Amino acid sequence: MLRKKTGGAIGARVTMLLVGSLLALTACGGGNDDGSGSDDPKKPSAGKEAESPAAPDGVDTKQVVGELKGPNGIEIALHSAVRDSGGFVTVNGTLSNKGERTFRAAEWVSGETAIKSKSSIAGATLVDPNGKKRYLVLRDTDGQCLCTTGLSDVKSGETRPVFAQFPAPPKDVKTIEFHVPSMSPARVELSEG
Repeated sequence: MLRKKTGGAIGARVTMLLVGSLLALTACGGGNDDGSGSDDPKKPSAGKEAESPAAPDGVDTKQVVGELKGPNGIEIALHSAVRDSGGFVTVNGTLSNKGERTFRAAEWVSGETAIKSKSSIAGATLVDPNGKKRYLVLRDTDGQCLCTTGLSDVKSGETRPVFAQFPAPPKDVKTIEFHVPSMSPARVELSEG
């Protein structure tokens, strides 16, 4: 008898938790915060323009240190290539779709089978032309790249911030080339962070 009452009490608690969780999720999913009620994240709300994600703090998007151009009006303006004290180089830029078609970064993914990130810039590389060495995008212990992901549907006229992190070349390397598959490379000066 005691077991039946305990099981019933536990079952009731689980049911209450499930109902509470569903109510919380329903409250969070009732449309945009602007009160428009639109659930379509791709469609801008009435009276508002679609906004592109902002660049990371400390990245001056007005400064352009290099440019890459690809097919169908795809361009990347590089804003910085910074060597930090931890032994990494972080490249920041802005991807622009100046073409007429929606861009999917399928050819930009890495050929490395260990990298799991899809729709990313994981196939980017840093090249030390004098030392004849190529540096691949770093990845975390789960196999995700330390780079921009979610580049699946970049619409015509849209811009997105992009970044990729690499192992740093030796301290005497001051100039590198940034390569992205299907795009012209850009030669940039490394700055110290």
